[in-house]
Amino acid sequence: MGLPATASRVGVTGEAAQLLRRLTGTHGPLMFHQSGGCCDGSAPMCYPDGEFLTGDQDVFLGELDVELDRAVPVWISRPQFEYWRYTHITIDVVPGRGAGFSLEAPEGVRFVIRSRMLTEDELAVLDG
Repeated sequence: MGLPATASRVGVTGEAAQLLRRLTGTHGPLMFHQSGGCCDGSAPMCYPDGEFLTGDQDVFLGELDVELDRAVPVWISRPQFEYWRYTHITIDVVPGRGAGFSLEAPEGVRFVIRSRMLTEDELAVLDG
């Protein structure tokens, strides 16, 4: 059995992709930053692209294909990445109060993450 042709650290559910398309229509291109705690716990935070400034302490996880002209980039803080480097993250949406700084908050929903361990084959491709 050979290595997978592609592997990803991030994904998105259909319901979350639908919300992202709607939010893009209102706010323009979007981005996510997987927060590392403090005020919003470890929620995936959605911002207009470029509003959250990433730097050397952030790791680019990948892009979410939500069937728009442009994919949605996902970033995570480097210290949190070190804990989660073996994890695939799927962004989902559930009813409830979202984080105050994330764009979905006024919608009565919040983004959450679902996770699973990456397989050895996926890790070989990603870390290769």
